[in-house]
Amino acid sequence: MSGDLILGIDGGGSKVLVALADRAGTVLRMSRSGGVNPMDNPNWRRELDLSLRPFLEEERLAAVAAALPAYGEVARLSEQQREAIETGFPKARQYILNDVDAAHLGAFAGQPGILILSGTGSMAWARNGAGMSARVGGWGDVIGDEGSSYWIGRAALGLVSQSLDGRAPPTALAKAMFEFLRLDGSDPINALGGWVSELANPRADIAALSLLVDRVARAGDGAAKQLIEQAAFELAKHVEAIAPHCDAAAEWTYAGGTFASRALLAALERRIGRPAATPRLPPIGGALLAAARLLDWPVDDGWITQIAATAKTAAVHSGEADLNNKERREHA
Repeated sequence: MSGDLILGIDGGGSKVLVALADRAGTVLRMSRSGGVNPMDNPNWRRELDLSLRPFLEEERLAAVAAALPAYGEVARLSEQQREAIETGFPKARQYILNDVDAAHLGAFAGQPGILILSGTGSMAWARNGAGMSARVGGWGDVIGDEGSSYWIGRAALGLVSQSLDGRAPPTALAKAMFEFLRLDGSDPINALGGWVSELANPRADIAALSLLVDRVARAGDGAAKQLIEQAAFELAKHVEAIAPHCDAAAEWTYAGGTFASRALLAALERRIGRPAATPRLPPIGGALLAAARLLDWPVDDGWITQIAATAKTAAVHSGEADLNNKERREHA
């Protein structure tokens, strides 16, 4: 049947997910590629084009919703993002929105609430009962992004250097970091400084260190635990700042890869004083929901449940697609 498929694009600083779904809410295919944040990745357009290539010839495609980082923040970059989607899908209806807006849309299935996002960057997004949105944070790694994976990774690098110098107490993070990065710890300045200087995508690679911090914190290291607590403190400030935009009883929830750390979520719940609501959909589900709304498809709880279940299954297989994307990048 013509025009019965939708495409959702969930872009971020470390990765982009692209998902194809049908009217019944079944995610048929999903691919994963590298980050597409135009604020810090000069190759973002090339990466985005590569991620979209497998879907460009889909004749049944009726609508595309692209959730892209920095969209609506910098006019010049937003225009380039619009051009990229318009060029790729001239026959489909198109909607472009900020990636955190889409994450909120998915987490609350279009309902009001407060979303705190912590991935490569950080931001809070709220939507009230009147449908009005507000945001705080999201200033980028140079100005802000407190409590993000990048912020944690950057803090971990600083803490390790101070510990090795004797400017801070010893921490298990030092030995763990050199093992994690497969660096020679006998010449730490040369090894760690060389690693940083050769990073092709510094923001994403430094953000990946947050996984190490969580692991070392779970093993009991006090310094790593403190970094997790500091991140929770910064994220809680985002929620407190945006809370007046919503009703006092508004729920809050979360999105982003940093929350793979259950310790971070638990610390944030303690600081906010109430547990987080369970997200209804992941961010890619928010993009698909935006595309379905563009076509006025009937979206009910069954559709939401189906998208959530099949997106999870498709994500398991997107690792293979990610390898294929890497091969395409090498031969592009």
